[in-house]
Amino acid sequence: MSVFRPGLLPSLLVLLLFPGLIALGFWQLARAEEKRELLATHQARQAAAPISLAELERHPDPAYMRVQLQGHFDARHSLLLDNRIRDGKAGVEVLQPFYDQNSGLWLLLNRGWLPWPDRRVPPTFATPDSPLSLHAWIYVPLGEPLRLQQSAAATGWPRLVTAVEPDALWQQLGRGGLSHEVRLEPGPASFRADWPVVAMSPDKHLGYAVQWFALAAALLGLFIYLGLHNARETRHEPSHRPA
Repeated sequence: MSVFRPGLLPSLLVLLLFPGLIALGFWQLARAEEKRELLATHQARQAAAPISLAELERHPDPAYMRVQLQGHFDARHSLLLDNRIRDGKAGVEVLQPFYDQNSGLWLLLNRGWLPWPDRRVPPTFATPDSPLSLHAWIYVPLGEPLRLQQSAAATGWPRLVTAVEPDALWQQLGRGGLSHEVRLEPGPASFRADWPVVAMSPDKHLGYAVQWFALAAALLGLFIYLGLHNARETRHEPSHRPA
């Protein structure tokens, strides 16, 4: 007599769910390792001396590289990146074209976060009008940014946007510019410039991995218990054989 009888339906459910739970656990472990490497790269590059844009263009991986800029802002064509939250407060990030006179390139420079408590009143900010020497760093997103539907009436300046697309701006303005967003380091020309490197820490990914593996173990344990329990019930059923 069989000592393990889980039944057809539980067996099919385990065959469908168990590999998926294990795969999700290993995916979270891989994400945790990816975030650790990214944070290590960010820390190392933030500690390095800034380089010129000419040196940056020769670098195969520009993410988080610090750059030295010399030039001026274009105050007429400002972008306000919407739906930015700091300490539970709604606000925007202010991005403005900046002309680097050493390279002859335009950059879309993110000056940081400003609160926007009342959306009926446009946020106000000042732009330095004199030539500046600035330090900034290159931001490269991990994936495609979330794009919300833009308002058809959003044609004036400053323009409210939900995603940063430097190339689209340079094409509209007819200028040659860097394809990456550049984030200003804290200083006289910056607002609140404390961007998180990653949205989710490696430890949180590790916690999610443990949860997925725990669910897989619980599913397997329940399957084994059900199989053994059904087998015992079958053995204890009374026999109805004729005498």
